[in-house]
Amino acid sequence: MIGLRLGSVPCIAASSSSIAKEIMRTQETAWSDRPQFRVVSYITYGCADFVFAPYGPHWRFLKQLCMSQLLGGRTIDQLLPIRREEVVSLVRSLYDRCKVGRTSINMGSELINLANNVISRMTTSHRCCGSDGEAMEMRTIVEEVAELMGKFNMADFIGIYKNWDLQGFDKRSKNIRQRYDVMMERIMKEKEASRKKKSGGIKDLLDILIDIAEDSSAEVRLSRENIKSFVMDIFVAGTDTSAVTLEWGLAELINHPDILRKAQDEIEAVVGKKRLVQESDAANLPYLQAIIKETMRLHPSVPMIPRRSTRDTKIKGYDVPANTTVFINLWAMGRDPEQWPEPLEFRPERFLEEPGQQLDVRGQHFEMIPFGSGRRLCPVRGRLWRCISYRVRWRRCYSASIGSRRMGGRWTWLKD
Repeated sequence: MIGLRLGSVPCIAASSSSIAKEIMRTQETAWSDRPQFRVVSYITYGCADFVFAPYGPHWRFLKQLCMSQLLGGRTIDQLLPIRREEVVSLVRSLYDRCKVGRTSINMGSELINLANNVISRMTTSHRCCGSDGEAMEMRTIVEEVAELMGKFNMADFIGIYKNWDLQGFDKRSKNIRQRYDVMMERIMKEKEASRKKKSGGIKDLLDILIDIAEDSSAEVRLSRENIKSFVMDIFVAGTDTSAVTLEWGLAELINHPDILRKAQDEIEAVVGKKRLVQESDAANLPYLQAIIKETMRLHPSVPMIPRRSTRDTKIKGYDVPANTTVFINLWAMGRDPEQWPEPLEFRPERFLEEPGQQLDVRGQHFEMIPFGSGRRLCPVRGRLWRCISYRVRWRRCYSASIGSRRMGGRWTWLKD
């Protein structure tokens, strides 16, 4: 644990599972808030979303809404055909392009498009990977938001910079929100018009949000800003996290052909050769699940989780004042040699042996918490886990060499 002061803000960098457990479980009530970063607050309409909303009654209502209606098991299961269709579409596209022999494909871009299409169809019933201007604009906005949220903004920590836009982040965030607001207003008005003409059928997530906003008996009425910021959360969180994990997983598999072969053997033994893997198969594919866990350990899609203390407290005997920001370093925790023997080695077998065999990545074991833990635990952790398990299914048709997008290269696919 390292204490530091970034400008006028007291901060802590927590890089061990024991400290993460104390913050996220033992003293959870003192650390259930998020720091209010300037760019995030503006883009999310004053933290009107779920992910960055201040902890309190409004946030608890939004969480209940997520768990019971918006991202509940029934809703996610109803939208399963969409996820299946998009995965099959990508596999067919890759197969068709490699028929001619050696070909170079930017898999980072393909996986981002896959995630965007799945999220867009689940949210608005439209694909996000078309050639029309609206689809391209949504992809661009999501990429810009993800980039901007990951930047260090001096105005968040140094008081004298709050009225100056030295890094240009205020200008960029205003431009992004204006474009997003215009696009979402158009989408919502089209949705509201189409709802008047038809009834029944499977509802997408935007339908559910509008239903709740129109419910006069709801505990809290959702505003249009709440709906827009909810959709922003779903796109930004759902696109980058799954795409990054998939890309790193494929990179590790191709760089470790023995592990790739074991995974393929398990799939063929359980699923056979006549159909693709389904989300429901994941529970019967322990080696594939171990590969995904090992990928999340070495390459967490979110390297740090920020929290903010709401009152004075103590951690490991040290006094911590209210309004302290803590950065829980998932990247360092996944490489801790005290928890992980040979931590830099990609070895899925560690999750098939004791004690790793019992490790659950959904917030109960603090050695690895890719989805967070406690009250702020990611509400779509189950869906992301099933979807990632479902999509790792490539070796049957192809062999490959790799240069990762994040290493400046491309994927070269060779048809077997």
